[in-house]
Amino acid sequence: MRTETTSVSYKKVITEKTDVEAKKRNLKKELIAYAFISPWLLGFLGFVVGPMIASLYLSFTNYDLLSTPTWVGLDNYMNMFTNDARFWTALKVTFTFVFISVPLKLTFALFIATLFAKNYRGVGIYRTVYYVPSIIGGSVAVAVMWKQLFGLDGAINGVLGYFGIEGTNYIADPDFALSTLIILVVWQFGSPMLIFLAGLKQIPSELYEAAAVDGANRVSQFFRITMPMLTPVIFFNLIMQMVSGFMTFTQSFLITSGGPLDRTLFYAVYLYEKGFTHFQMGYASAMAWILLLIVAAFTALVFRSSSTWVYYESEGGK
Repeated sequence: MRTETTSVSYKKVITEKTDVEAKKRNLKKELIAYAFISPWLLGFLGFVVGPMIASLYLSFTNYDLLSTPTWVGLDNYMNMFTNDARFWTALKVTFTFVFISVPLKLTFALFIATLFAKNYRGVGIYRTVYYVPSIIGGSVAVAVMWKQLFGLDGAINGVLGYFGIEGTNYIADPDFALSTLIILVVWQFGSPMLIFLAGLKQIPSELYEAAAVDGANRVSQFFRITMPMLTPVIFFNLIMQMVSGFMTFTQSFLITSGGPLDRTLFYAVYLYEKGFTHFQMGYASAMAWILLLIVAAFTALVFRSSSTWVYYESEGGK
């Protein structure tokens, strides 16, 4: 009996010792992993989390970049919603821009991706050419080019004049200024196009072969096979382009400077104006948090609706 008790105690000690050694090994692995990700982690804390906390604090203060921030509570938010007409104008312009440009951009991207999904001769060159605008579209050079293109003496009016049509300065015309920026953004459809291409490559060819045997034409195949199978990719592109649309800044700032008559006053441009032109950094910080809440709300809405239209093959179509 005593021998059995000693044996059990010995096994218990060995087990505890083994567990301790296993925990030490796991801890060592975790420390090594944290050491490898520490540069990113420090950068995330220092350049993302830290500034976000600082901007949240500044949004409740009166701060002009030169003097010490003065606590004003909710005054910045109250003034924004009750006394700032340009705030509402910026929201209206931004919503209009996002709700028009994003669907158009995704439509063009999907259309071109469908054309380039087959392995034709030289198709890689065409894919590259169509992707280039996404790389250079946000540059100063393209903005200057676009401003000249739609100017009074630009190429657009030159082509129209050849057919006897009198043009206008589209950049300075309140009726056309926003449209020129929408065209510029839609022109940069290369990035979602490549993502759509990757999604098209993942659709099994057997589905199209079976549909063809059943007599389905190309249009029917597109809407009954391609579109349902691409809904996860459409969902991803929609989220990414929507967030990008709400944060659009360069095009308006460089081409129109928010004009004419605030017709292209994007939210990000007005935020920049408040912070770095009028030196109302506390007010600008409050605007930044309102934008964050708006983007989060629309993103949550899209995620919530995805269960009704996004098809996941691994989940039985749900």
